[in-house]
Amino acid sequence: MKHSQSSSYLDLGHYKLHLRNLVPLKPSQAPVLMLHGAIENGRIFYSHSGKGFGCFLADQGFPTYCADFAGRGLSQPRVKDGLAHSQNQLICADIPALINELYELHQQPLHIVCHSWGGVVLVASLLRFAELRSKVQSLVCFGTKRQITVQSLQRKLQIDLVWNRLAPWLCRKFGHLPAKKLLLGADDEPTQYLLDTIAWIKPSAFCDVSDGFNYEAAASDLAHWPRSKFIAAVNDKVLGHAIDVQHFMREAGLAAAEFSLLAKANGNAEDYDHISMLTHPAATKDHFPELAKWLQQA
Repeated sequence: MKHSQSSSYLDLGHYKLHLRNLVPLKPSQAPVLMLHGAIENGRIFYSHSGKGFGCFLADQGFPTYCADFAGRGLSQPRVKDGLAHSQNQLICADIPALINELYELHQQPLHIVCHSWGGVVLVASLLRFAELRSKVQSLVCFGTKRQITVQSLQRKLQIDLVWNRLAPWLCRKFGHLPAKKLLLGADDEPTQYLLDTIAWIKPSAFCDVSDGFNYEAAASDLAHWPRSKFIAAVNDKVLGHAIDVQHFMREAGLAAAEFSLLAKANGNAEDYDHISMLTHPAATKDHFPELAKWLQQA
């Protein structure tokens, strides 16, 4: 590894957000903040042995910070310990705090890399708080969609049955979604956060579940937006289907942003899926170097 790893915490009152700091031995690039998706944590981007896109970027000279959302990963307290948290809190408090903290630390705009739902809440935060956008140099989203419109048996099982019906029942039974224990995902989810995601996955207006803020209306008048790139994977059939990724780009006012589909037919080494586009060993010689170069030029 050409970087060191350590942990730090951002205190937000009754909870603390964990950041895994991947510090290059020779920093030469702008800082990167990484935001994970639902039922996962920051480990989607790194490992202690140096694997993952976060570690790859740190080895290329990017100071990289992989956040754990409230209650997930090493953030304190854990969801299973009773932490209540909503999507609105993440959009309106946590993400602005993370951006402001790293902007002040480095005194320069950040690159932000997101996976799946992490991109949805990040875009919502930037739409809602225009002052944050000047602190963001670029945005890369892997498999980011809001609504799931594609129809298939896999969608009916994974979304309609498990996420929309079974998961809320589990929340009523346990007080949260014990996704890790039940092998539904890499980490647990707070009840309200889960319910907020369900409201947005279904066909609905791009409005805040808590206070009604209209994100799509805010997107119609964008004075400034960071350079953005959205990435889908050909074998991502439900959680980040290319059709739904592009639908989200349009409703967020980002139809002109860059879009790419990872597939052998497009010259990639593998036909990636929702997770493997960030975790497959081939990625380090496939699309990771291209993305590092993209960030350098952003």
